[in-house]
Amino acid sequence: MTNRIQGTTGLIGLLGNPLKHSRSPHMHNSAFEKLNLDYVYLCFELGKEDLEKGIDALKTFNALGSNITFPNKQEVLKYLDHISEDAEIIGSVNTVKIDPNTKEITGYNTDGAGFIASIEEQNIDYKNKKVVLIGVGGAGRAIAIQLAYEGVSELIIKELDEKLASEVKKTIEDNIKTCKVKLIGDEEALTEELKDSVLLINATPLGMKGREEMCAISGPGVIPSRDIFVYDIVYDPRETKLMKYAKEAGCRTCNGINMMIWQGALAFKIWLGVDMPQDYVRKELFEES
Repeated sequence: MTNRIQGTTGLIGLLGNPLKHSRSPHMHNSAFEKLNLDYVYLCFELGKEDLEKGIDALKTFNALGSNITFPNKQEVLKYLDHISEDAEIIGSVNTVKIDPNTKEITGYNTDGAGFIASIEEQNIDYKNKKVVLIGVGGAGRAIAIQLAYEGVSELIIKELDEKLASEVKKTIEDNIKTCKVKLIGDEEALTEELKDSVLLINATPLGMKGREEMCAISGPGVIPSRDIFVYDIVYDPRETKLMKYAKEAGCRTCNGINMMIWQGALAFKIWLGVDMPQDYVRKELFEES
C-alpha cells in the first residue's frame, strides 16, 4: 500500500483483546484505498476494564466509529446513546458510529445480518426449515437470533454453557414467536436432530488457528445426510477439521470468510454510506492467506 496518510485522514477503530490475529484492518484499509477514501482503520487492544476510556478516546480523536469485538460486545452497551432494534434484541453490539457533531454513539450488530447474507449467497434454502447451531457465545448469539428473525422454523442449539443457551432460547421465544427453539447437550442428540435439518453451523472457536486439531464433532459419522450444508464460521485455517469431516460425509461446506466480509461491508456502509468493494476485498484477503 502506498503511504496515503494525510493530516486530514479520519480514524475508524477496532476495540477488543486479543487483536493481533484480526484481518479487519487489511479488509477495511484495502477498501479505503480502492475507493480513494481518506480514512484509516486501526486496532486498539483493550478489554472491558478500559473500554470506557477507549470510547472516550475515539470521541476525542474525532473517530467516525469503531468495530467492537471480544470481550466488549455486551460491555459497550453501557456507553451507547442509541441502539438499533436488532442489536437490542441480540443484546450485543459489534459496530458503533459516532455523530461528528453531537458525539452521540449509536450501536449496531452486523454479525447476524452478515451471516444471513453469506448463506443467501450460497443459495441455502433455510426459511421455514430446521437449522442446528453449535455455540451461542460471541457471534453465535447474533447468528441464533438473526436466524429466528429471518424465518427459521426450528432452531436446535448445542452449547456447553446451559445458562447461556437458556438465555438465548428465552430471548428468541420472547421476541420471535414463529421460531421453535430446542436445546441439546450430547452428540447422539445432535445426530438425531440433523436427520431433518438443512444447515449445521459451528459458531465455536474449535478448529481455528492454534486449535486446528479440535472439532465441534467427533467424526463424519455424526452427520447423517449429504443434504446438510455445513458452515464453519472459523476462517483461519481455510479448511477446518469440521469441513473435512463434512466433505467425507458428502456435504457441501464453507468457511467464515464470507461472513467476515459481509459483516465488515455492513459496518462500512453504516460508517460511510457507500458499498464496500467486496470482490476486491475478497481477492486481497485470499492473496494474504
